[in-house]
Amino acid sequence: QVQAVESGGGLVQPGGSLRLSCAASGSISSINSMGWHRQAPGKQRELVAGITSGGSTNYADSVKGRFTISRDNAKNTVYLQMNNLKPEDTAVYYCNVLAVASGRGWFDAYWGQGTQVTVSS
Repeated sequence: QVQAVESGGGLVQPGGSLRLSCAASGSISSINSMGWHRQAPGKQRELVAGITSGGSTNYADSVKGRFTISRDNAKNTVYLQMNNLKPEDTAVYYCNVLAVASGRGWFDAYWGQGTQVTVSS
């Protein structure tokens, strides 16, 4: 079993910052990548940022220059530093872990339960 647990969400004013964390745990053989997705009411879940174990990153155009994803491979943890937050960033943010669980020979996607980020004045 692989679990992902997010933390760091909350209420912040426009222009403020938040740092999200996600720790993967369980019987993990390897992690290919970790990332963050978000879903706002009435909208599709979208990729916000992703990072491979080797450090390659990608971002949604809407967050480039404002968000930074990083990871600590030793801790199986991914972070999302969110700066200059805007109301349109309001969503539930979900951690995604693409990993090989112990005893399995292929990657599966594992999701956290989500953390609410609300940007409002």
